[in-house]
Amino acid sequence: MYVYDGDSIYAPLVAVLSGLIVPEVRGNETVPEVVTTSGYALLHFFSDAAYNLTGFNIFYSINSCPNNCSGHGKCTTSVSVASQVYCECDKYWKGEACDIPYCKANCGSPDHGYCDLTGEKLCVCNDSWQGPDCSLNVPSTESYWILPNVKPFSPSVGRASHKAVLHGKFMWVIGGYTFNYSSFQMVLNYNLESSIWNVGAVSRGPLQRYGHSLALYQENIFMYGGRMETSDGNVTDELWVFNVRSQSWSTKTPTILGHGQQYAVEGHSAHIMELDSGDVVMIVIFGYSAIYGYTSSIQEYHISSNTWLVPETKGAIVQGGYGHTSVYDEMTKSVYVHGGYKALPGNKYGLVDDLYKYEVNSRTWTILKESGFARYLHSAVLISGAVLVFGGNTHNDTSLSNGAKCFSADFLAYDIACDEWKTLPKPNLHRDVNRFGHSAVVINGSMYIFGGFSSVLLNDILVYKPPSCKAFRDEELCRNAGPGIKCVWNKNHCESWESGNANLLRAKCPPRTAASDDRCYRYADCASCTANTNGCQWCDDKKCISASSNCSTSVRNYTKCHIRNEQICNKLTSCKSCSLNLNCQWDQRQQECQALPAHLCGEGWNHVGDSCLRINSSRESYDSAKLYCYNLSGNLASLTTSKEVGFVLDEIQKNTQQRVSPWVGLRKINISYWGWEDMSPFTNTSLQWLPGEPNDSGFCAYLERAAVAGLKANPCTSMADGLVCEKPVVSPNQNARPCKKPCSLRTSCANCTSNGMECMWCSSTKRCVDSNAYIISFPYGQCLEWQTATCSPQNCSGLRTCGQCLEQPGCGWCNDPSNTGRGYCIEGSSRGPMKLAGVHNSEVALDTSLCPKEKNYEWSFIQCPACQCNGHSTCINNNVCEQCKNLTTGRQCQDCMPGYYGDPTNGGQCTACTCGGHANVCHLHTGKCFCTTKGIKGDQCQLQSAD
Repeated sequence: MYVYDGDSIYAPLVAVLSGLIVPEVRGNETVPEVVTTSGYALLHFFSDAAYNLTGFNIFYSINSCPNNCSGHGKCTTSVSVASQVYCECDKYWKGEACDIPYCKANCGSPDHGYCDLTGEKLCVCNDSWQGPDCSLNVPSTESYWILPNVKPFSPSVGRASHKAVLHGKFMWVIGGYTFNYSSFQMVLNYNLESSIWNVGAVSRGPLQRYGHSLALYQENIFMYGGRMETSDGNVTDELWVFNVRSQSWSTKTPTILGHGQQYAVEGHSAHIMELDSGDVVMIVIFGYSAIYGYTSSIQEYHISSNTWLVPETKGAIVQGGYGHTSVYDEMTKSVYVHGGYKALPGNKYGLVDDLYKYEVNSRTWTILKESGFARYLHSAVLISGAVLVFGGNTHNDTSLSNGAKCFSADFLAYDIACDEWKTLPKPNLHRDVNRFGHSAVVINGSMYIFGGFSSVLLNDILVYKPPSCKAFRDEELCRNAGPGIKCVWNKNHCESWESGNANLLRAKCPPRTAASDDRCYRYADCASCTANTNGCQWCDDKKCISASSNCSTSVRNYTKCHIRNEQICNKLTSCKSCSLNLNCQWDQRQQECQALPAHLCGEGWNHVGDSCLRINSSRESYDSAKLYCYNLSGNLASLTTSKEVGFVLDEIQKNTQQRVSPWVGLRKINISYWGWEDMSPFTNTSLQWLPGEPNDSGFCAYLERAAVAGLKANPCTSMADGLVCEKPVVSPNQNARPCKKPCSLRTSCANCTSNGMECMWCSSTKRCVDSNAYIISFPYGQCLEWQTATCSPQNCSGLRTCGQCLEQPGCGWCNDPSNTGRGYCIEGSSRGPMKLAGVHNSEVALDTSLCPKEKNYEWSFIQCPACQCNGHSTCINNNVCEQCKNLTTGRQCQDCMPGYYGDPTNGGQCTACTCGGHANVCHLHTGKCFCTTKGIKGDQCQLQSAD
């Protein structure tokens, strides 16, 4: 349900209601209330899935107090502004709707604090007390939530899928999704001491975006990726740096190492840390790429060298996705990654509750205990040895609701030392705080949550103050503190896990039960089976079972695993990402990435693109090298593609045992012409000559310095250290074809939906998206309507009938003076037609001259005029077509008579069938004849049949 503050969809959007929206605590709260101030409200309901719920009730009132003052005040007419009303709150209640309690139990006055009635109406606690009502000691063994007073409380601050980082006393918020970008501020900061929002004084910088990442290093905030909603709606690979001191932006263009990739992603996360080597690196984790799909890769940006790298990782074979959350733990030098929206087995997609650990120095993945609560677009922070996870989108139903809400206030804690999850109490505040797409940072040991989405864009701040380890005076109480914190007893006092010794904690975790076989069965490969904490073993090289079960041949350490190609390939979710792996191939029919069978090239060969390559380090002359390859049914390699060149260079660089400078299949054909052994010309593109080459004495080429892809000419009788052979692939998969154009690059509904159900077209945003990424492409309901097969016209003017016109929320019908059902469809509102202008038709204005009432034209926006005869008849009794003329028939004269064809809607004409006397009727719309004479065929019965 879309709610606009105006009488058209071109008015500001103020709410998008979806799913179950009843309060978390029934009776404590009313359902969401939306206020419009323009004098109008347009409600548009659209269901984008076959999903069954019980329905909804809508109530509205005009010029009334918000939420009817929540039962804690009375609605009063303003003296200064005529007809304006406001809530006059009862004592101990405040807020526009009198929905915020204050000074409970009089703040424990006088011992604990006092109630400030003159200022912000809140408790002011004495030094040794804390909490919203001053009832907790300082320090305290209990936790609490508060909603601090924030100034200014501006709606324009509200946003979702933004990111926030802490620098000094300021929380910097950058980017995010909002309903209306015209007044959107890209950079904000929140002063923790004064609780005041400030707008960053930035003159120029990047375009607005959401779903990006932020990471702080010294005084620079690094922003990577994200979706640029206000431009083409695509995902970017831009890397921007915001300097906090100068409040200025600069852009970085990193050098991509080797022949690697840089993935433009959204819904990822990033952290900056110093490695053991001293190198400072930003790691970018997972995300969704509009070209390569859900990425499972780690991307590294090395700050000092301005280089970009996608490294190979070890350990478990993990599945990446969109909208996870992650935290970096300085003590374990690891990143903990939870949840997200991912690709699942069997070409399915959905939410997960996975928890991974990534050790940044060894680049090793480990699978940890899952949370049991699948979600995405949630937040996480690390406080005192616990990963605190809040909120998120938990909706994972199919056609029937099991009660999963889109907006969650779930509060979870993961104990790093003990690999255990606990559920914490949800915030006990005066109103619901369910949300997703929010941010969270740690400030002075407390978690600050900002913004997000819960049918409306939120602009509030939530603060969670956890228990303090210092409050536990007894060793046993200290060790058992939690859930939500981890404390250690050290030298007769209790301190937080960060300041203690992690090794001391191992004996203090509860005993773990052995995993069952059912729990281990979920891991389909050896590495994931053994690089986890669930107590599993890889048995007989075929299945994952409990470590306590009997097994004849067992592997319990991932370093002993033999990685198979199929385990890697089935994690790749798009044709493009599949094609990047030399051992994988995309099956267009099954729409999945499959491992190439070993027999395609044979043992010792590597499948690279359309060829098989083999590198040998033996010292040979050119002719001897050529003979070596010939005996293996190949030839010296013609390295004509960047994929082949990249593979050879990478393999040579890996060989650190000996220097390899191999012959390649390039030789001088005549005095001025160099050509490859496959007779293709040398173009000096993928591989280039070293400076001063080719020299006059050399007629054959070899790779002299692989690091710079340099070729050097040498006499063919000379010796070179190595050779590269090539042969064709044997019996490739017949279902493998070149990758189709990615959905995101298709710019019209027709080419978007031309390949079955692979892509979906969103007509309201004019974007084509992968069907497997529809949910994450529009996480905030940005798509009003989508198509997967038939395409409706892109603009209102392409709709020919009033019925078709009014089905589109942005269109209205101008009925002409004949009152026969003729007219035209045009963008509009309830008051009249609209004139669109500006980028993406962002500028709209009412223009009644487009449907002049003074000339007897009639404007319809909600309901069509009664007479709908398509211009071929007048009406009797207002809505009954009297007599269809112009060769038309039907209740609304919408069809051609038998023997004629065409589209008679809205005054269209009918044309006689042209069948040469061999048919009496033809197709009503196309004119294709239904031939009745034996031996005659063709659209116009103009051909003779062979039989």
